[in-house]
Amino acid sequence: MERKGITIGGIIVFDYIKIVDTYPKVGRLANILNIEYSVGGAVPNTLIDLAKMDKNLSLQAIGVVGNDKLGEYVLKILKENNINTEMVFQQNEVGTSFTDDMIVESTGERTFFHYRGANSLLDITHFDFDRINSKILHVGYPLLLEKLDSSDPDYGTVLAKTLATAQQKGIKTSLDLVSENSDRYSKIIPPSLKYTDYCTINEIEASLTTNIPIRDTEDKLIVDNIEPVCFKLKEMGVKQWVIVHSPEGAFALDETNNFYIQPSFDLPEGYIKGTVGAGDAFCAGVLYSINKGWDISKALKVGTATATACLSKSGTTNGVKNIEIMMRLYREINVKS
Repeated sequence: MERKGITIGGIIVFDYIKIVDTYPKVGRLANILNIEYSVGGAVPNTLIDLAKMDKNLSLQAIGVVGNDKLGEYVLKILKENNINTEMVFQQNEVGTSFTDDMIVESTGERTFFHYRGANSLLDITHFDFDRINSKILHVGYPLLLEKLDSSDPDYGTVLAKTLATAQQKGIKTSLDLVSENSDRYSKIIPPSLKYTDYCTINEIEASLTTNIPIRDTEDKLIVDNIEPVCFKLKEMGVKQWVIVHSPEGAFALDETNNFYIQPSFDLPEGYIKGTVGAGDAFCAGVLYSINKGWDISKALKVGTATATACLSKSGTTNGVKNIEIMMRLYREINVKS
């Protein structure tokens, strides 16, 4: 069987985006000025970005939603983007995961209230490898996937077993994490890295996974620690590429441990309309490059271009365009920078 395209499994979220006049103190009232609806999470964000980059890509989603209006909406949006949803399972046990994203109009400050819901049910049994015909299986985000995060006697975690099964089937595996303030990384993430071909995570997640500090007390990037962080992730089991992205730039080790740096752009004032979804957009650029067989240097450029395009709009996927348009944007901004 000739494998083609990309399958993404993991978090699926319905987003309520609520613009408020102020963030109230306990017991006080704030006015909701506007409400928008969107899809979010690793599965919709990354797949929709990929669909917008190349309409001919073969794309497949794996996840769990509720048998409710939110789940129907998510499925509708995925199908509208020509994404295969045969392995997005609807069930009656729990509702579709959602997030209340509260944005203060005057400052842009955001506060998130999240309901894990159906994402907590996603398990290895939902990954039907007889129906996964893609080159790449990307999963995001462990730490929010209770069943996949649970322990396995042979592999460490159920997610590690899932990724190992994919590799045994000849599928390349890719992993993205979520940023949370906890000490769970060192327990839950390492087993999966042993069965990960491509690891694309941000600097906070990389630091918490390796226990190597990457920002100082003033929140400045500790540049000298980034290469050791990348090598540590390789030592923990990543087979091909380690990529660590941050607002300052992206840093990477390739399959032969060559180190790369891709600086971020000095964007003009007012360019950035929103940052939510930029990490998923960067991942989409990297996954697109892997699927095309491009080298890591080009993948970093494509990831940077996709994330930069995402920043130009307030929605999680609204700024992402066709790959040719975004690479033209990359060249234009690169010249100005």
